[in-house]
Amino acid sequence: MAANYTGKWGEIYAARHLRDKGYKIESVNYRVRGGEIDIIAGNRDYLVFVEVKTRGQNPFDVPSAAVDYSKQRKITLTAADYLQNFPTDRQPRFDVIEISMDKDYKVTRLRHIEAAFDSQL
Repeated sequence: MAANYTGKWGEIYAARHLRDKGYKIESVNYRVRGGEIDIIAGNRDYLVFVEVKTRGQNPFDVPSAAVDYSKQRKITLTAADYLQNFPTDRQPRFDVIEISMDKDYKVTRLRHIEAAFDSQL
């Protein structure tokens, strides 16, 4: 399983999951210098900045473990940039979606962690 395909497939499955839950995808792979947010999605109440972590078979740790303080800070700073460019009255929230796949890129597990970390936005 190639890592570059694993991540892309994970983001596709995560976006589908969010749409199924009633979110509208507002941006994918939003990039600024120093950071990237995989998916930005919204509903009536929240603007959600989503980090997608995808792993293949037999990962050594849970995917969300990779969203450490340093990664959270990058996501928060990137979200601040987005909000400056696209103001909203909705409450920002930071979620993590963990996805595990088999060798054929089929999802074996999807876990959506809402409000996975706090920020000072």
